[in-house]
Amino acid sequence: MRHPKNPQMPDGGAPGRVPASIALASFTSSVDRFAVSPLLVFLAVDLGASLEEAVAVAGAYFLAYGFTQPLWGGLSDRFGRMRVMRIALTGSVVFGLLSAIAPTLPLLIVFRCLTGACFGGVIPTAITFIGDTVPPLRRQAALADNMAAIAVGTAIATAAAGVVGETVGWRLMFALPPVLAVGCIVALWTTAEPPLPARRPLLGAFAEALRHRWMLAVIGLVFVEGAVVLGLLTLLAPALQDQGLDASVAGLAVAAYGVSTLACSRLVRPILRRLSVPATMALGGAGMVAGYAAVAVHVSVPTVAFAAAALGWTWALLHTSLQVWATEVLPGLRGTAVALFAASLFAGSSVGALVAGPFADAGQWGWLFGATAAMAAVLLGLVVVAQRRYLGSVPTS
Repeated sequence: MRHPKNPQMPDGGAPGRVPASIALASFTSSVDRFAVSPLLVFLAVDLGASLEEAVAVAGAYFLAYGFTQPLWGGLSDRFGRMRVMRIALTGSVVFGLLSAIAPTLPLLIVFRCLTGACFGGVIPTAITFIGDTVPPLRRQAALADNMAAIAVGTAIATAAAGVVGETVGWRLMFALPPVLAVGCIVALWTTAEPPLPARRPLLGAFAEALRHRWMLAVIGLVFVEGAVVLGLLTLLAPALQDQGLDASVAGLAVAAYGVSTLACSRLVRPILRRLSVPATMALGGAGMVAGYAAVAVHVSVPTVAFAAAALGWTWALLHTSLQVWATEVLPGLRGTAVALFAASLFAGSSVGALVAGPFADAGQWGWLFGATAAMAAVLLGLVVVAQRRYLGSVPTS
């Protein structure tokens, strides 16, 4: 294993910077995850299914993505971040290509489930890597940089998926991320492993993490965030398509999420210099409340674009704050802690998408988004109160 030149950055780069190989892997995972939303209607038509059945493609992906996180986290604590990421990307290549040629909806659901399980090892491992290599005071800014790469992938995927699905076909869109993943595998060979914590029994590590009250608080909060933000974000494009708009327009409107996340991630550093973490969380969380309230009143291109942009604001400010919290709670079990965090996030997104599916199929958009706005408001209050109590419980040096 190549030894780092700089103890804070395994590639010898400047402290607080994310290696390009890590950012590229996060970008690729994001492209694969967010391409599905504008393709759901095409899937339903091409494979002879209802929209509710097609939503299961996204739901199964998110479910597998979430529930495999603890395994990936435990493995990364034992065998190394880069080794786990390369293995995960290799599986993503295989099952991603199989998804692109799946002849039936049941097979597509299976292959997308397996693809999600493999891509699930990428971004949480990247977050853990940043937690290992970036000093605490610079960590949220570094996470925001990595989120910028994720946001670019999100914007490209949501904007391109509708156009590609409408002109060439949804299968090509599923084939692109595996090709990118091959490049990621090559790039990661030059990224050194950070020092690993002392090995502990896998089940013992999870048991210890799940006995920690603040770890439980973080994973509970991020579960609700996953349902509210990611689960319902998946249905913004179908909501527009249900109004008679084509997939390319819907995809471009939802692409405001990625553009907003990218732009807002650049604001994290200056905001953190002026506001406390709870205040930053409150500011970010207000976006999801306002966004869903707008589409609850009326579903249109402007309101969907506003909601998507508002969710990008939430993701840049609220979610990075939760990510930092997850890396700090159990530093000796950081891989396991971040994996549980990510598992809860994507389990929540899966539950959100699956629960909302019947209402989406019935076209009950106003009720659905209104209820989501109310849930977002409750989540916002809980997050701010919990973070204040956590900060009050941590000894100051």
